[in-house]
Amino acid sequence: MHHIGVPVSDLARSVRWYEDVLGIAPNGVTISATNPAIGAVVEVENASMRASFALAGDNVLLELIQYDSPQPRPFTGRNCDVGVMHLCFEVDDLDAAHRDLVERGVHVNAEPVVLQDGDGVEAGTLAGTKILYLRDPDGIQLELFQLPS
Repeated sequence: MHHIGVPVSDLARSVRWYEDVLGIAPNGVTISATNPAIGAVVEVENASMRASFALAGDNVLLELIQYDSPQPRPFTGRNCDVGVMHLCFEVDDLDAAHRDLVERGVHVNAEPVVLQDGDGVEAGTLAGTKILYLRDPDGIQLELFQLPS
């Protein structure tokens, strides 16, 4: 995989948030385009956009994209809606990450969950894995994931 593109409403705010909260710093690669061919490729008429790339982990680039035209709609998707995806980041200590997120005022959906068989869960090989879902400033769902030790 080369990169994951995430449309955002305010590029500068999102770049700061992903760096400050998740430690994903921009790598200096940016692009802007107001071009009919680019609009045709992304199937957005009269597209005008700006983007910033950041390295997430060892080899996946995160592309944060702000469309200035046309005016984007706010994100309203639920995790169960077709086409809605989430980004998952592996952490070493989910409990510490959770405390840090709460202290920063980040929206977390619920307390962390440990995947275990029972109560409607068949965890299989993921048994013992801790998960936490949160939202970025645009309400986009993200997940933190801690593998069992």
